[in-house]
Amino acid sequence: MHILRKHIEEIISLTDDEFDFILSHFEQVKKRKHQYILQEGEVANKEYWIIRGCLKSYFFDEKGKEHIVQFGMENWWITDYESFVKQTSSKIYIDCIEDSQLLYITYENREKLTAEMHKMERFWAKKSKYGRIALQNRILSLLKNSSKERYELLLEQHPTLFQRVPKKLIAAYLGVSRETLSRLNS
Repeated sequence: MHILRKHIEEIISLTDDEFDFILSHFEQVKKRKHQYILQEGEVANKEYWIIRGCLKSYFFDEKGKEHIVQFGMENWWITDYESFVKQTSSKIYIDCIEDSQLLYITYENREKLTAEMHKMERFWAKKSKYGRIALQNRILSLLKNSSKERYELLLEQHPTLFQRVPKKLIAAYLGVSRETLSRLNS
């Protein structure tokens, strides 16, 4: 079974013809480590599903400090959603932490697919709900948890991330210095 089909069928059931129709709206691309899939100022006209690899979405503050909004690993979706939905300039960068294999759907194809196939509209609605829950939990964690608690939660939820991502990026995601991360890690 195609891995995208398996992913979609966690939420909706599909016939072979329906999946073939869905897959016809996607393109596959391979990106190298450190290669961008989106830069600040560009319009995010693609939403990516990660087959293999690890990516990060991030921005720089006025002092040049990097802030990581999200990591993306296998079976995760990633784009700048404000830019994608509104077709406006992106506020973030997205690049590959590892060599990555991705499927993407363009904004136009996603709109066409959801208009022609209501099952996919339901799929993306549910994925959006899950995304909002994850975002809410991230905000709550940043506001109420200590850096130690945020570190432990990330380790509990995504233990493999710590083997795949440099410590400075973990620190940028947690909102702490690399030195603080070293103390949390000991």
